[in-house]
Amino acid sequence: MRTVDAAGLKIGDEHPPRIMGVLNVSKESPYDPSVFDDPGDAAEYVDEELIDEGADIVDVGLESANKRFEVLSAEQELDRLDTAVETLESVSGDAIFSIETRYHEVADAALSQGFDMVNDICGFADPEMPRVCSEHDVAVAKMASPPDLTRPGAIEDVDDIYDALGLNGFTDKTIVDPAFGGWSEAKTLEDDRETFRRLREFRGLGYPILVSINRKNFLRSVAGRSTEEALPVSLAATSMAVERGAHIIRTHDVAETRDAALIGKEFARDRLREHRTGDVGIEELDVTTTREAERHLERIGGSSESAGGESDPRTASATTVVRVFELTGLSDGNVGVLSTAAAEVGVTVVSAGSAAPNQSVLADGNGNFSATDSTGRTAVVFGTPRALTALDDAVDDQSAGLADALRRISASLA
Repeated sequence: MRTVDAAGLKIGDEHPPRIMGVLNVSKESPYDPSVFDDPGDAAEYVDEELIDEGADIVDVGLESANKRFEVLSAEQELDRLDTAVETLESVSGDAIFSIETRYHEVADAALSQGFDMVNDICGFADPEMPRVCSEHDVAVAKMASPPDLTRPGAIEDVDDIYDALGLNGFTDKTIVDPAFGGWSEAKTLEDDRETFRRLREFRGLGYPILVSINRKNFLRSVAGRSTEEALPVSLAATSMAVERGAHIIRTHDVAETRDAALIGKEFARDRLREHRTGDVGIEELDVTTTREAERHLERIGGSSESAGGESDPRTASATTVVRVFELTGLSDGNVGVLSTAAAEVGVTVVSAGSAAPNQSVLADGNGNFSATDSTGRTAVVFGTPRALTALDDAVDDQSAGLADALRRISASLA
C-alpha cells in the first residue's frame, strides 16, 4: 500500500486516519450547517467547526452532486470558485484544502489559486483530470463513477465499482473512493451495504482509500434513524471502515468522527507493515477472503511463482486463504473418515476425544442445521476453499451427517 503525500500530509497505513471536513458554497446543498455564500462566515465555520475540531482536510464543494439537481457546467463552477478562494485566504487555521469538482478546468484554476488537492467526484471521467493533477503534483481523490460527467457514483455492483476506479488510470498520488450513497435511482441500500462489507477488497488497488459514509441512508436504515439521529450509526461505521483499511473519512461531524476513526485504527489487525530489508520490501497484506486475495493477485499480475502454480488470480486465490470450521457431535467413525479424506486433499483436522454431553450442531438431509444435546467428538478443520471443497467431494454419503455438514461448508465458500 503506497503512502500519498498531500501537500505534506501523509496518507497511508503508517499514518493516523485523516479527517476530511466539508464546506459547501453551493446554495442547493442539502446539509445546511455546512453551506455558506459569504467568505467571512465560511472561513469562521472552517476555523471553528472543522479545523479546531480536528479536520486535517477541508473539502470545498462548488455544487451539490445530488442527482435531483441539474449538473453545473465548468463555467458555472468557475463562477463560484471566487467565494471558495476568498474563504481559503480568510482561514487562520492549518489544513489541506481540497476542491470538489468533476472538471479539469476547475481543478486547474483552484490549484493555481491556493488549493492543495482535488476530490474528483466523477473519477477521471474528464480524461484531462489526471494530467492536471500530475502537472500540479497534487493528491487526487478519485470516486468510482461511469465514464460520464453527469453521473457521479452511479454504479451499483461492487465488481463494477472496483473496475470503474481504473477509468483513465491513476496518478502517483491517487486516493480511491468507492462512492457510497444514493447516486442513482438504481443504486439500493443493499448495494451500499455489500460495498461496505467488501471494503477490504479496494486495498487490492494499492492506493489509500477515502470513504464518505457520514449519516448515509444505508446506515440509517439499519437502526431506523433519521438524518438528525444518525450520528451514532455513522461513528460505528467509521470505526469499522478504518479497521477495514480506510485512510480518509469525509464527514460533517468532525470531532466525533475523529475519535471513532482513532478507535478503529487502534484496534485494527496487527500486521507487519511496510519494511525493507536491503533491497527486499515486506508488507503483510490485509486479506481475510478469497476475493480480497484475488484483488492483490490481479494487481501484481498473479504469476505462478506467487500463486502456488496458478496463473489465473481467481483460481489461485482459492489456494491462498485458510478457512477454519469446528464440527461437533462427531462419532469415532466420522472422525476416522474425516481424517482419512483430509490427508488426501491437504486439509488439517485436529480432533478431541469423547466428551460429556454438549450442545452440538447437526445437519439434516437438506443442509439445515439444528442444535441438540449429544455426546460426541469435536474436530477443528483448517483448509483453503479449494481443499475444503475437495474434502466435501472425498467424503461419501455413507457418513450422512458428516457429508451434509461438509456440503454446507462447501456451499458457504462459493
